[in-house]
Amino acid sequence: MRSFFGLTSEYMEAVYEQFFFLKYSGGWSFIESYNLPIGLRTWFVERLIKQLQAEKEAIESSSNSSSSKRSTRQELTTQNQPKMPAHLSGRS
Repeated sequence: MRSFFGLTSEYMEAVYEQFFFLKYSGGWSFIESYNLPIGLRTWFVERLIKQLQAEKEAIESSSNSSSSKRSTRQELTTQNQPKMPAHLSGRS
């Protein structure tokens, strides 16, 4: 059993989660993640989480501000509609 050597199944699960996260969200290969020193791998995981959270907040902020802009309705009227080019309208 691994726990005899200090590597519990919970610890290994956490390590595999880091590998998966770096591969899935960061584009790292398994070998790149595996060969990183533990402290550096942990830093990259934490930094990637921070980056993804910042991006999520920016997207939410952008969608909130654009949704408030969408509440302004505009109607197409005879005064603001685009003019058809003469050669396409059938008029000479």
